[in-house]
Amino acid sequence: MSSDLPGYEQAAAVVSGYADQLLKRRPRIERVDLAAAAGRILAQPICADRDQPPFARSTRDGFACRAADASTHRFLHVAGATRAGEAPAGPLDPGAAWEIMTGAPVPAGADAVMMIEHVDVANRQVRLAPPRTVTQGENIVAQGAQAQEGDELLSAGTPITFAQVALAAECGYSAIDVFVRPCVAILTTGDELVPVDSAPGPGQIRNSNAPMLAAMVAAAGGEPWVLPAAADDASALDAALARAARADLLLISGGVSAGKFDLVEPALARKGAQFHFTGVRIQPGKPLVFGELPHSNAPTGQNENGTKCFFGLPGNPVSSAVTFLLFAAPILAALAGSLVSGPRFALAQLTKETSKHGKSGLTRFLPASCNFNPPSGQLPQVELVPWQGSGDLAALGRSNCFLVIPEEASRLESGAIVRILLP
Repeated sequence: MSSDLPGYEQAAAVVSGYADQLLKRRPRIERVDLAAAAGRILAQPICADRDQPPFARSTRDGFACRAADASTHRFLHVAGATRAGEAPAGPLDPGAAWEIMTGAPVPAGADAVMMIEHVDVANRQVRLAPPRTVTQGENIVAQGAQAQEGDELLSAGTPITFAQVALAAECGYSAIDVFVRPCVAILTTGDELVPVDSAPGPGQIRNSNAPMLAAMVAAAGGEPWVLPAAADDASALDAALARAARADLLLISGGVSAGKFDLVEPALARKGAQFHFTGVRIQPGKPLVFGELPHSNAPTGQNENGTKCFFGLPGNPVSSAVTFLLFAAPILAALAGSLVSGPRFALAQLTKETSKHGKSGLTRFLPASCNFNPPSGQLPQVELVPWQGSGDLAALGRSNCFLVIPEEASRLESGAIVRILLP
């Protein structure tokens, strides 16, 4: 019965607890060039090799000065000039100013920079145009204001994007230590599946789940390992599970419902699997299976008990995508050593009323399209994508998020503030 299954929050807590165990065992480390580090997880902290900025730096083109002198509006003698890249000048005499460019070091003795747009210049003299004034520190970033030498700027477990690459470069790191990507075995099952480059016969479909899950695994920081599709046959499944034993995480797509040829759970049981749950009160994705396999040969994926986890994802592609984002992605993040885990949710405003169709008592995650560039002051605007059920790849392709309809909600009104699940 659906009421006997865990709800979404309960199942998510089980997965989160398992992820916490995995984070206690950090993956192996490898060193990569900084240019190849984007998308990886930092394994060793990044520290400042000197103060940032290493000198008091001007944030504007203009004239360095003493704020008290400039605010009198008297003309100040321009004693010199400094461009970005030149050594600091100074000290600056009282009653003088120093021409300076954005990014250049501020001369000793100056405590403000007058913007070039705000001054009058004549005969190598400059004054701040009345009635403007400047204050101490204006248009200057003090030495060490951003970071001081030796400060830890990025901790191990930080996902690396363009921003972290830039920071590492500023600190002199031409190569950095990252965690080895976890190997994720992807096993699709079903007699109806044929390879993507084959022409399906009567009753057959192309295997879309394998490339979809491989793309999702890669985007989440894993190394996808796509196994040959397994037939709906006990011996074929046993052989496929044995082959996948060296992976850090196992994703099985299909064969986890209650039909005559849904043979994945018995095959896992024969391998000694411990099942944490065999269904969740969500739609799509209700038949999701989560558990552990004993005696893994994959040290990265083992928890403290020496076991490795697996997910049995429903075979319909929208179901597989939703359950991966909700449950498998947090486990994969932990295996990758990332301190950032859990599904990504955001708030949006619903543009069209929606009724909750289908069975009651289920949290629903439905394909939706969100405009993330709404008019200023408004939340992102979201609406459902028309779909024909969890096998509708056309609807999945038109969506860029999933609208979350809470278990207790019978309908959502236009204008309602809703949660969306992000890919």
